Amino acid sequence: MVALARSRSEARAARDFATADQLRAQIEAAGWRVVDRGVEFKLTPARPADIADGAGVRYGASASVPSRLAEPPTTPATVVLTATDWPDDLARTLAGLQAHLPVATHVVIVADDPSSAQAEALVAIEAGLVSGSGSGSGSEMIWTSARLGHAAALNAGIRRAVGEIVVIVDASVEPSGDIITPLLDGLRDPDVAVAGGWGLLSADLRRFQQAPAGNVAGIEGDVLAFRRADYIARGPLDEHFRFYRHLDIWWSLVLRDEGEGVPPRRAVAVSLPAMRHEHRDWASISQAEGGRLSRRNFYRIIDRFGRRRDLAVAPS
Repeated sequence: MVALARSRSEARAARDFATADQLRAQIEAAGWRVVDRGVEFKLTPARPADIADGAGVRYGASASVPSRLAEPPTTPATVVLTATDWPDDLARTLAGLQAHLPVATHVVIVADDPSSAQAEALVAIEAGLVSGSGSGSGSEMIWTSARLGHAAALNAGIRRAVGEIVVIVDASVEPSGDIITPLLDGLRDPDVAVAGGWGLLSADLRRFQQAPAGNVAGIEGDVLAFRRADYIARGPLDEHFRFYRHLDIWWSLVLRDEGEGVPPRRAVAVSLPAMRHEHRDWASISQAEGGRLSRRNFYRIIDRFGRRRDLAVAPS
C-alpha cells in the first residue's frame, strides 16, 4: 500500500491527476485513506474495524461482508432492505413483504448501526428468521459496527444475494400484494436493465419528473430491481452516496449505459401493489441540509453522465 501511495504522490508531483485519482481509488478500495501533507503523505485506516459479537460479526465495511457473488444464483430473487432507525416503518414493510413473497424468495436485512429502538426490534426479528437452505430461500441479517451510509449498506446486503434478480426495497414502502413477480416479468426482456414501481423521465439528465408505467430514464429507489449479474459486472454502488438521494438515478444510468455510440438498455416502471409513505431520511432533516446533501450527490451524476443525452428519456 505504501508503494501505491508513493506512486500517487509522484503522479501528483508530475500533475498527472488522472493517474493520481486512479491510485487513490485503489488505495481506498483496499481500506486505506491517504492524507496529503505537501509532498509527503500519511496512510490511515479508512473504515471502522470488524467486531466479533457473540456468534456473529459486526462489519466495518461492505467489503468485509463475506460475498456470495462468485457462486451461481440459486433462487429467482433476493430482496435487500436496510435498517437504521424507525422500527415501525421496517416492521410495516416486512409485514407486507412476508404476506405476499413468492416461494423461495431470499431476504437480506442490513442493520446499519441502528438506533437502540431499531436494534431491539431487529434482535427480535433476527430470532424469528428462517435460515436459507440449499434452495437459496430464507432470510438473514447483516450487522455493521458503524453507520456505513446508504450505498455501502446496500452493497453489504447485495454481497449476500443468491437471487438471479436483486430487489432493493425501502422501508417507506408498504406492499399490499406480490411486488416481486411483476419485477421479474419486467426483467425477462434482456433489453431491460432495471425495473421498479416508480419511474423518472428527463430530457437532459438534469431535471427529472415522476412518470407513469412504461419506459423511463431511471427508477426510484423505493423499489428497484436489477440482475445480480449486472451488479457483478458494473457494481458496486458508489459508496460516496452516503445519503440516499439520487443514488437510484446514478445506478439506473450505470445499468442502462452500454457506452457512447451504442443504444442504451431500457429502464421500465411497472405497476406494483404497494403504497409509499413518508421517507424518514428526508423528513428527519432540515430542508437546507436535505438540499445540500442532494446537490452533492447529484454532482456525481453530472460528472459521469452530464453529456450523455442518449440516456435521456423525455416526457412525451
